[in-house]
Amino acid sequence: MNGIGHTCLCNNRCSFTVWAPFARSVELCIVHPQKQTVAMVCDDQGYWHAALDDVQPQTRYVYRLDGKLDRPDPASMYQPLGVHKESAIVDHAAFTWHDRQWTGIEQAKMVIYELHIGTFTREGTFEAATARLDYLCDLGINAVEIMPVSQFPGDRNWGYDGVHPFCVQNSYGGPDGLKCFVDKCHEKGISTILDVVYNHLGPEGNYFRDFGPYFTNRYKTPWGDAINYDGEYSNHVREFFIQNALYWFEHFHIDALRLDAVHAMYDSSALHFLTELSQRVAAFSKQCGRERYCIAESDLNDPCLVRPEKCGGYGLCGQWSDDFHHALHGLLTNEKRGYYADFGSIDQLAKAIDQGYVYTGQYSDFRKRNHGAQNLDVPPCRFVVCSQNHDQIGNRALGERLATLVSFENRKLAAAAVLLSPQVPLLFMGEEWGEHAPFLYFVSHGDAGLADAVRRGRGEEFKDFLDEKELPDPSAEKTFLASKLSWDNRDTMQEMLLAWYKHCIGLRAKMGDAICERTSYFVQVIDNTSCISLVRTYAHCTWHVVFNFGATDVKVTVAGNGWKKVLDSSGKTWGGSEGEAHETIMTDHMVKVSKSSVSVYERNDESRPL
Repeated sequence: MNGIGHTCLCNNRCSFTVWAPFARSVELCIVHPQKQTVAMVCDDQGYWHAALDDVQPQTRYVYRLDGKLDRPDPASMYQPLGVHKESAIVDHAAFTWHDRQWTGIEQAKMVIYELHIGTFTREGTFEAATARLDYLCDLGINAVEIMPVSQFPGDRNWGYDGVHPFCVQNSYGGPDGLKCFVDKCHEKGISTILDVVYNHLGPEGNYFRDFGPYFTNRYKTPWGDAINYDGEYSNHVREFFIQNALYWFEHFHIDALRLDAVHAMYDSSALHFLTELSQRVAAFSKQCGRERYCIAESDLNDPCLVRPEKCGGYGLCGQWSDDFHHALHGLLTNEKRGYYADFGSIDQLAKAIDQGYVYTGQYSDFRKRNHGAQNLDVPPCRFVVCSQNHDQIGNRALGERLATLVSFENRKLAAAAVLLSPQVPLLFMGEEWGEHAPFLYFVSHGDAGLADAVRRGRGEEFKDFLDEKELPDPSAEKTFLASKLSWDNRDTMQEMLLAWYKHCIGLRAKMGDAICERTSYFVQVIDNTSCISLVRTYAHCTWHVVFNFGATDVKVTVAGNGWKKVLDSSGKTWGGSEGEAHETIMTDHMVKVSKSSVSVYERNDESRPL
């Protein structure tokens, strides 16, 4: 296939390639620093080519289609003046990397921290986020997931309205800003995960239709026209997005991609786009000598996403588990609106901890149909679980975080459920200290009509949820500013919660090199209680974790001997009322687990064969 975009060659020579199969003519127009126009030559696949000498980085250019339409490059690598203006040359070889010895973090061992560059810090830049990496290291984070950074209109956006998939947002710091951030992450032992959107493109500044059939009217997504993955000319559309994935790995040293809403990527081909993407990423990983990962977001509860291709799956490395979040949130808040109508029982959370899914083929009242499929063959490391993420907070009408919805004791309980589970844990920025600032939906469209449509659409979506409260205006700057983290002046309880997160992450880290397999843990609901028992075996140790989601204290049996209590969220150290005695259990023993708390017992099994 043809390389797309521009490529800087030796001696300041630069080649340009763009796919425009229906154009009668395409010209490359250099607009800065000196104007120059060159006719491009088309090959038999509809790719237009040109090459120029004396092209410096930051040179700005457009493509002129049929002598009349000037458009930025669909594969632009930098838009210094925004989505509507000309593209700029980026020489990726000019950046000096310092991560040659970096080998990455195995997915199964990740503790992920999701952040939005614009609201993670007051400055809202890669540079400012880099300055917070020592904090993340101290917390115990070894993987950072960045919400989408592809160029979007304006300077305030979640990132899912991007219209230049290869281009790093200018207001965040552009391509060098992201590279510096990734380079410093690797220096500190942190993997980087980038959120990418391959199901649609945003509406403002989207000029792809002028170039070719990138979209299809056979399907629709909730956010716009679907990408053409299976219609006429789809080979080249598929290649565009596959090259985009490899681009982040090759030129930005990204370790993993989070694929947004793959259930909205429609493809009836015998070789699904996701399978082809998995194959190409695997080939790239083999060529480079270290693993790269693709982690899907999907609400289908379809284990085929993460099954190996030889078992009939797409071969992706992992997926977010919505069911885990919904089961935990529903149990803690008793909310029943929307999809929470399907959740709220202790048995469901136990199943989510055990299997990743709750719905594995049974009837869903919310969907009014059966949902999901059995997934007992899928190891827990394929699932990413959380108590909060950008979607589950930001898609609430008022963007409330869990800290404003549940008690301090239940915040600790939620954290432990995520961090001590067999799956891969994910935290959303600020949850570790109980950030009270909301995470709201915000945009900064230059098109007033589009901004008004977004405003009206949000109003209609949440008209039954506001209870006479005013919906924040997505286009207002104050909505964006209200969503920024409050790094300073944490109170005593917030500092205690932060210490709790550190302790739970540290306890998880004690597993060391042990990878959690389905045979290494056992989950059950303790009879006639709101307690979940999780027994995990690793190396020469066993944990017995008891989560009490009930409103009363419970006595449970810890079977066997040699157990030592190593954690109790109801202890005074953690803001509770119980004593700090670290009891040792020599024989089967009844232990008290306080209401809304978690206790962890550990046993040394040196004599147990591996």
